Amino acid sequence: MQQRRVGHSGLVVSRLGLGTWGWGQRTDEHEAREQLSAFVTAGGSLVDTAAGYGPGIAEELLGSLIGTTVARDELVITTKAGLTETPHGWPCDVSRRAMLGSLEGSLRRLGTDHVDLWLVHDWSDAAPLEETLGALDAAVRSGMTRYVGISNYCGWQTGQAVTWQRAHPDRAPLVGTQVSYSLVDRRIEEEVLPAAEALGLGVFPWSPLGGGVLTGKYRRGTPADSRAAWDPMAESVERFLDGDSARVVEAVSRAADGLGWSPLQVALTWVRDRDGVTAPIVGARTAAQLAEALSTEDLVLPPEIADALTDVSAGARPSDTRSV
Repeated sequence: MQQRRVGHSGLVVSRLGLGTWGWGQRTDEHEAREQLSAFVTAGGSLVDTAAGYGPGIAEELLGSLIGTTVARDELVITTKAGLTETPHGWPCDVSRRAMLGSLEGSLRRLGTDHVDLWLVHDWSDAAPLEETLGALDAAVRSGMTRYVGISNYCGWQTGQAVTWQRAHPDRAPLVGTQVSYSLVDRRIEEEVLPAAEALGLGVFPWSPLGGGVLTGKYRRGTPADSRAAWDPMAESVERFLDGDSARVVEAVSRAADGLGWSPLQVALTWVRDRDGVTAPIVGARTAAQLAEALSTEDLVLPPEIADALTDVSAGARPSDTRSV
C-alpha cells in the first residue's frame, strides 16, 4: 500500500486507514483479528480509534490484538478524546482534566505507553481553546503521544487552533485533522480543505462511504445487518438518505457498472485521490467488507469519470452535522 506524509510533518501513514468504531459491538474479536491481520498484510499501518467508542470497548479490543496478531511497531495508532458514546448522544468535554484523563485510559486499554497521533475529537465552547490545546502539549511533552491534531473542526476553528499553536514556539504543532468527507458530504471543500492546505495539515476523511450509503446497499431498503439497522449507528446513515444523496448513489452505481467495479471501489477511490487527502478511514463490520476496500489499492478512476462524479455531487451535504 502506498504511504503518505501527514501534512508538513515527518509522520508517514498508509493511504487507507482502518476504523474501529463498532469493534467489540457489531464486530467481534474474531472479525477484528482478521481485519487487522489483513490490513497489515496489505501494507496498511494507520489504525483509528477513540476513547469514546463503546466507550473504551474498541480500544480494549484493539489492545488485545497488539503483540499477538500484529506487533506494535507495525501500527500508527490514532486515538481521540473529548466525545463519549452514550445511549443518549455524544457529550463533549475537552477540558484539560478530561482530555489527559481520557488519554491515560486509552493507553491502559491499548496496552502501550504512547499513541502515534492524538486528536481532540470535537470542538467545544465549554472549555477555553488554549486549555484544550495545552492538554495536547502536555501529552507530547510527557511522551504519551508523538503527534497531535484535531477532529470535526470547521474552517475558522482549524485556523484559530493552528495559529494559536504556531504563535507559541514551545507548543506542539498540529499535524492533521479528521473530518467527514465523501461524495455525499463535501462541506469541507468550502473552508476546511483550503485551510488544511494553507496550514500544512494532513486530512483524514471519516465516513468516506457516507455511512455505507455509497455502496448502494440502501437503494431498495435497509438490510437487517446494516449500520442503519443498528441503533447506535442509525443516525450516521439516515442523514444521507435523501433525494440529493440518492442521485449521487445512482451516479456512482452507473460508473461502477461501466468500469466493472463495485460502487464501494468507485466512491472510496474518488475520496482517496482528492487533493489534500492523506488517508480515508474505512470502518468495516466484517473482514470480507474490508477486503473490498483494500482491493482499491491498484485502482485509479479515469479522469472523465472522476470529474463527472465531482459535478453530480457538487454541494452535497448531510441533513445534520453529527460528529463522530
